[in-house]
Amino acid sequence: MLTDDGKHLYVSWDEYHMLTERLALKVHNSGWEFDQILCLARGGMRPGDVLSRVFDKPLAIMSTSSYRAEAGTIQGRLDMAKYITMPKGELAGRVLLVDDLADTGVTLQAVVERLRGMPAISELRAAVIWVKGVSTYTPDYYVEMLPTSPWIHQPFEDYDNLRPDGLAKKFAV
Repeated sequence: MLTDDGKHLYVSWDEYHMLTERLALKVHNSGWEFDQILCLARGGMRPGDVLSRVFDKPLAIMSTSSYRAEAGTIQGRLDMAKYITMPKGELAGRVLLVDDLADTGVTLQAVVERLRGMPAISELRAAVIWVKGVSTYTPDYYVEMLPTSPWIHQPFEDYDNLRPDGLAKKFAV
């Protein structure tokens, strides 16, 4: 649900799952065949997992981080993992890169440039749920374009401030 001021988008679990499924359909309807999925941790892990299951393709994970200050709301220096984690072999062939959103576009652009420099990758396309209007990078597949570039409140963010003692209180009888 987008707030009246256009600055915040609140997404429920049901909406999140529906958007992820719509992303899978966009990729499928394009007719593009791919060999592997690479998701960006952490935001791309949930949609990457779903797409991996729907398409029955291996899932690789690359950790990136740029949002650390102010409880993850201020973008800082981009850190990219040196290694990509995958069950076997190497990242190769036609690769679908998955993340949750193209915010500024900096992370996706940097990852795409790094991956395009890998000779084993023959084709690379990117898929996200949301693209913000301020993004300098537009992925091949996305579900929603957000021209006002709102802050997206995703349902799993409840865990950002939940600690084990909070869980214990939740389940205390």
